[in-house]
Amino acid sequence: MDLSHLKPARGAKKRRKRIGYGPGSGHGKTATRGTKGQKARSGGVKEPGFEGGQMPLKRRIPKRGFVNPFRVRYQILNLDSLKEFPPHGEVNPEVLREKGLVKKGKPIKILGEGELNAPLSVFAHAFSQSAKEKIEAKGGKVTEIGHS
Repeated sequence: MDLSHLKPARGAKKRRKRIGYGPGSGHGKTATRGTKGQKARSGGVKEPGFEGGQMPLKRRIPKRGFVNPFRVRYQILNLDSLKEFPPHGEVNPEVLREKGLVKKGKPIKILGEGELNAPLSVFAHAFSQSAKEKIEAKGGKVTEIGHS
């Protein structure tokens, strides 16, 4: 016995069902689509939520609320996470990305949760009032950078 005699096990391979190939195939004439109607036609599939022409529920219900397209969504970072930086070091978005503390894209806001060990120069897009006070109390420097 060699590799040229290998065959799939009996029943392992099934032939594709060929729909619409005449009465002899057993799947001719209406091609397993039942009889006439929208679902029997090509392209006869309607979108989810279609209610047969009746005004759909999502259009019957009134709209509510408002989404401000100009809202700025910040990545939040607390002072606790800045403890690992060396004294008198510079903390900016690039350094924070390298350390894996923030992701690229969204602006960064520093909040005042926790305490700092040493003075730092912190560059971010926004600061809470308490974060500013705590950084400056330790002898650090706060610099707000523009949104990109």
